[in-house]
Amino acid sequence: MPLRNLAWLVAVPAAVAAGLAVAATAPAPDKDYRLVRQVVDVLAEVDAHYVRELSDADRQKLVEDMINGGLHQLDPHSEYLNAEHLKQFETSSEGSYAGVGITLGVDPKTRLLKIATPMPGGPAYEAGLQAEDVIARVGDQTTENMTIDRARELITGPVGTPVTLTMRRDGRTPPEWDVTLTRAKIEMHPVGGPARRADDPARWDWFVDPADKIAVVRLKGSFNELTAKELRAAVAEIEAAGGRALVIDLRDNPGGLLSQAIEVADLFLAEGRIVSTRDRRGNERPYSAKESGTVFRPEPGNPRPMAVLVNRNTASASEIVAAALQDAGRAVVVGERSYGKGSVQKLLRVGTDPPAALKLTTETYWRPSGKNIHRYPDAKEADEWGVRPDPGLEVPTTEAERLRYLLEMMKLEYVAGKPGAGGAAPRPMPVPKGADGKPVIDDSKPFEDRVLNKAVEVLKAKLKG
Repeated sequence: MPLRNLAWLVAVPAAVAAGLAVAATAPAPDKDYRLVRQVVDVLAEVDAHYVRELSDADRQKLVEDMINGGLHQLDPHSEYLNAEHLKQFETSSEGSYAGVGITLGVDPKTRLLKIATPMPGGPAYEAGLQAEDVIARVGDQTTENMTIDRARELITGPVGTPVTLTMRRDGRTPPEWDVTLTRAKIEMHPVGGPARRADDPARWDWFVDPADKIAVVRLKGSFNELTAKELRAAVAEIEAAGGRALVIDLRDNPGGLLSQAIEVADLFLAEGRIVSTRDRRGNERPYSAKESGTVFRPEPGNPRPMAVLVNRNTASASEIVAAALQDAGRAVVVGERSYGKGSVQKLLRVGTDPPAALKLTTETYWRPSGKNIHRYPDAKEADEWGVRPDPGLEVPTTEAERLRYLLEMMKLEYVAGKPGAGGAAPRPMPVPKGADGKPVIDDSKPFEDRVLNKAVEVLKAKLKG
């Protein structure tokens, strides 16, 4: 479908009223007009005959669902973003928002909202609020049966403005109190390590093998505008502490900004192709590494080997990084074959009141070896989709192992509260339970990360070699 036709379709919400008034005697429509008229005719029939009368919000949602249904038939990564979804997308890409720094949950006893975990360094954390504290009210509004989306609207706001929360905590005297927090810029840190420091949960202990100085850096969440900056700072800490080998953990990383994937790969490469993109006409745009700014460089007597961990959910931008480092011979890849998403989406603005956008697949990307790793619906196991582990470094995982790994990553993101503030005492994260009251994931035995262990084994051998 021509792009101009897509532009007509995404403009339908604004054109519906005018379209319904078009007389049957109007001039002969062109192809674009006929496409739009089909949608308008369907909406008119629904409006006139559906079993219940639709509200304006119902009509808006119907049109948006029609648009997204069509886009998803083109490919699963193209979508229409209304004002709310566009704001969420922009927040995720920017990696920050204005708020008090908490993740929210629901207290099963009272149906009030609660703090799932405070974010280290945020206003709530610094004020001594703890995980499992119940939020009884936001301002003068009770949180009983309040949705998390609604609470987020009330709690977030411009930087520097106040918000008052009424809190409850078992065992505290008095059990209920008000706390007024000043909203601040909250960064959704995309970089983490294998363990938090006991004295400061906002900082990471990077070394998984202190004796051989092997460090691990996890790129979690998605590639946002903070990723390369935070990764550079983490590697600087590791180098300053004498780091000799490095593991980049990209497991379950869904991707994100192409620009950040290029910057991340460029940190470890001094020359050569990182990736190239091609549009539907075959026009190619290459992206190459720059010599300046390279970190963790191999040196005589200090090879500084690297490994990249991937699994079945490593996708898009994270696959670009893994493929670039693998093709350049800078790192070995360990784990499972990655997801296989070799397409690029661009954000195309299609409205200003309210703001809206189209996230549309416009290009494919190609790894330095010249291969496109996209997995198409009819792809076969033998096809060149995804990023494969290096020979001998594939570590298949069972479903039980995968769930246990996810639980351990959740534990790493969980912070009970600021040490010594508000009476916070370190305590483990509650393990999710099923309807029968039993844990849905068995964590009774010590966690064995076979993928990471294999990477450490390989890096140790390289250091000795």
